[in-house]
Amino acid sequence: MRSATFSAFLVAIALLAGAMPARSAAGDWVTAWSSAQQALGEARLSNATVRLFARITLPGDQLRVRLDNSFGQAPVTIGHAAAAPRARGAAIAAGLSRELRFGGKPGVTIPAGGTVTSDPLALPVAAQEDLAISLFVPDAEVRPSQHNNAYVTSYVTENGAGDQTMSEDGRPFTGRITSTYWLKSILVRATMPASAIVAFGDSITDGTCSTIDAHDRWEDVLGLRLALSKPVRLAVLNEGIGGNTVTKGANYQPALNSPSGVERLERDVLSHAGVSHVVLFLGTNDLRREASAAQVETGITDIVRRLHARRIKVVGVTILPRHSVVPGIADTGWDDRKSKVRRAVNDWIRKRAGFDAVLDFDRLVRTRADADLIEPALGCGDGVHPSPFGYFMLAKSVDLGLFTRK
Repeated sequence: MRSATFSAFLVAIALLAGAMPARSAAGDWVTAWSSAQQALGEARLSNATVRLFARITLPGDQLRVRLDNSFGQAPVTIGHAAAAPRARGAAIAAGLSRELRFGGKPGVTIPAGGTVTSDPLALPVAAQEDLAISLFVPDAEVRPSQHNNAYVTSYVTENGAGDQTMSEDGRPFTGRITSTYWLKSILVRATMPASAIVAFGDSITDGTCSTIDAHDRWEDVLGLRLALSKPVRLAVLNEGIGGNTVTKGANYQPALNSPSGVERLERDVLSHAGVSHVVLFLGTNDLRREASAAQVETGITDIVRRLHARRIKVVGVTILPRHSVVPGIADTGWDDRKSKVRRAVNDWIRKRAGFDAVLDFDRLVRTRADADLIEPALGCGDGVHPSPFGYFMLAKSVDLGLFTRK
């Protein structure tokens, strides 16, 4: 495919009548980074410190940090916490580490299934800046509530290393992880009217086949495009989970590894500050599990209704092709019958779903010869996911006016 043809693949349905969702005013809090917890991790921390990295997508003059224990089976105590700009690797910028406080105290206990948010911290951040959040876990055998596949390297000390939250050179952080422990979101106090876009999806949003530490997922590239705008007024949040579905079908097999989109909408979208838009990119994993078109459409309709009730604009995304036969994979879980259902759901998404706009990623990635196959130059070879170049082309095709026009 030639670049000149890509604009033809993007179907942007005109914004529905009604007021544009209001942006937060200068001085308001807006979520500038987030992650979706999905499981209780297997790691066991004892008197250890983790240093987690997050790339901020909106500038601000202060920040707050939210910690979740969504899948924790017991309360978890954070004995000390700090935030700092990154220098390199596990090292942080000299002299810029700041202690986080919770209700004026240096530590906090997060209830099982609960959430806590830090006090405001006077630490200015810029869009696309990497921020280190260091958490000291004093107790023994603590398992983290986590996002499994962050595609970003974070760090952990050996057990028994104690409180290393203020370490500048990062040398105590000898272990590397690519999961995100407890860190749910980072909010910034916006210096001008701003809002957040939530990418709400499955593995294609989570970043399967992307490159660790390259920030080359489609929503990363979208965030970079928006960050090059002056002034920067939109954050991009990644609330993707690999394998995620729209609904929780009674007979879904294989079993789900995370709460469905309908179930997690409050936690992963509506609880964030300053959300003006959601890009809804779910459905392929329902169809793989034998869901009917009606099941997927009913779930999507429920999500759209709930978002519209909060004056949040919803951008729908068509479901990408999946290959029935992939060399080296014995069973893809897909067949021509499921492709037929996918085409029917996509027709509904384009014409009747009630979205405020539609990104037709299906038409962008499919081959000219067969609408049920991904163009080899845009796929990573597994028959399901784009390659880093494919993700780049998805983000490049997005009309930024969907989010910026009045």
